[in-house]
Amino acid sequence: MKLFAPAKINLYLRIEGRRDDGYHLLDTLMVPIGLGDEVDITRSEGAAGSITVRADDPAVPRGEDNTVHRAARAFQERTGCHEPVTVNILKRIPMGAGLGGGSTDAAAVLRGMNDLFDAGLSGEELEALALTVGADVPFFIRGEAARARGIGERLSPADALPRLCLVVLFPGFPVSTAWAYRNFRFKLTKPSNNNTLVGNPSTPHEVARVMANDLEAVTIGRYPRIAHLKQRLDDKGAIGSLMSGSGSAVFGVFADEARARRAFTGFRGEKDVRAYLAFSLT
Repeated sequence: MKLFAPAKINLYLRIEGRRDDGYHLLDTLMVPIGLGDEVDITRSEGAAGSITVRADDPAVPRGEDNTVHRAARAFQERTGCHEPVTVNILKRIPMGAGLGGGSTDAAAVLRGMNDLFDAGLSGEELEALALTVGADVPFFIRGEAARARGIGERLSPADALPRLCLVVLFPGFPVSTAWAYRNFRFKLTKPSNNNTLVGNPSTPHEVARVMANDLEAVTIGRYPRIAHLKQRLDDKGAIGSLMSGSGSAVFGVFADEARARRAFTGFRGEKDVRAYLAFSLT
């Protein structure tokens, strides 16, 4: 069973607090995009409960350290279905980029195993199970644009968002999500340009006006190249540019597809950056 596992971008990410257990409380607007991995799930031979995860990228962790492996194990424990399974992943989403590569693959495994083994878990049950694997995983179970609150588990649809024409840039190095959140410092006063999200933006220019990411200052402080790539997107005509999640990828929103394609062409072939032309899946 082959499934497409889309990446995501955060159009808006505010950190509102922190729980006693260390998890940060968020208000974020996430959108799936056309860049994605391919996840192939098959029944396999072996001992009951055995899980094999393979990927074409040697940097993908193996065994229990892999989010996909944890998702498959969580599914087995939740459903009691211990048939051996093999998961093959064709990686297209850069790792450590803030694009949700591990989370979307995990969600694809939960959805795929639910269908493959006819387990009958509802969408709500899959989302609850997904939350035990990772905070972003429930978002990918739904697979649609959503505003997420809490640690990412309180989802509400973002139905009015326009189709977005995007150029995504990966600078070639990963950023640790745990490191970024650990080094975030709350300010006593909100910045003067604070744009609290009210409703859903309905045009690309309205999207550009609400784009904000509280983690940018943390990550750019250590990796100034991220700010350089944002500026390059702006110089090539983006109406808004932002780091996604905790980084390291940045994206630019363009007014139309023609402008996005011209900008993408300008980045193609550069050795120090991987560029992707993508469109939102809304």
